[in-house]
Amino acid sequence: MIPAKQALLAALAVLTLGYIGYWVRAVRRQPDGFKGLRPAPLLLAIGAVTNFFDTLGIGSFAPTTSAFKLRRLVPDEKIPGTLNVGHTLPTIAQAFIFIAVVEVEITTLIGMIAAAVLGAWIGAGIVAGLPRRAVQIGMGFALLAAACFFAMTNLGLFPSGGNTVGLASPLLWIGLAGSFLLGALMSLGIGLYAPCMILVALLGMNPQAAFPIMMGSCAFLMPVGSARFIRKHSYSPVPAFGLALGGLPAVFLAAFIVKSLPLTALRWIVVAVVAFTAAAMLRSAAE
Repeated sequence: MIPAKQALLAALAVLTLGYIGYWVRAVRRQPDGFKGLRPAPLLLAIGAVTNFFDTLGIGSFAPTTSAFKLRRLVPDEKIPGTLNVGHTLPTIAQAFIFIAVVEVEITTLIGMIAAAVLGAWIGAGIVAGLPRRAVQIGMGFALLAAACFFAMTNLGLFPSGGNTVGLASPLLWIGLAGSFLLGALMSLGIGLYAPCMILVALLGMNPQAAFPIMMGSCAFLMPVGSARFIRKHSYSPVPAFGLALGGLPAVFLAAFIVKSLPLTALRWIVVAVVAFTAAAMLRSAAE
């Protein structure tokens, strides 16, 4: 019998291949096909920088949203889809790394991943059909929440967690419900990393266990949610391709070479930029 972790990684590999095939077919159906996918160096740089720090635990959605909004690279209503589609492959790479090296009880890991995927499937179907103003309002508040999470991290206001690497009932059911909600909210661009770290710590788990849970959840839910954004043409293909192409090598650089950095000062910069972007997004929705 194949061990559960190996089976989980095999399932992720199959899902990854399916997602790549789906995206390739969608691009081929476009008028310019692959000839139109020529991301500018700025888009590649955004993908590289955001995914580098994503691998170290900063998160990629809020910083990428700020870059897109401030440089007007993607229409507001297509930012959620572009984030999900573009960051999917780098996030999958992170998941393979952290699921393999960090120990988490397998029932807890698979259960929380499955709950997040279900939430993302439902959430992406709703967000992909929302009008521009609704997306702007939703992302504005999502960015404010992200800024608060970054500030709480720097101020040491997150719960410290415990030593366990798994959950039993009834805490397991609470974890599943929380993962479902976080998966649904991710479709708006709120990002799953910081909220997942809080959830894991509140449930008394070792904070290190958050990494395979949050990265595994994102790796499974993002192809599922992204497929709905692709099908509804609710994303910008060139920026999404730039995020993926720039992000993949940055993940391996962060995971295997850099491994850790003092991130407190960077988080304060991100707080300021993300809060400004949230205000800009809400101001656009009010116009």
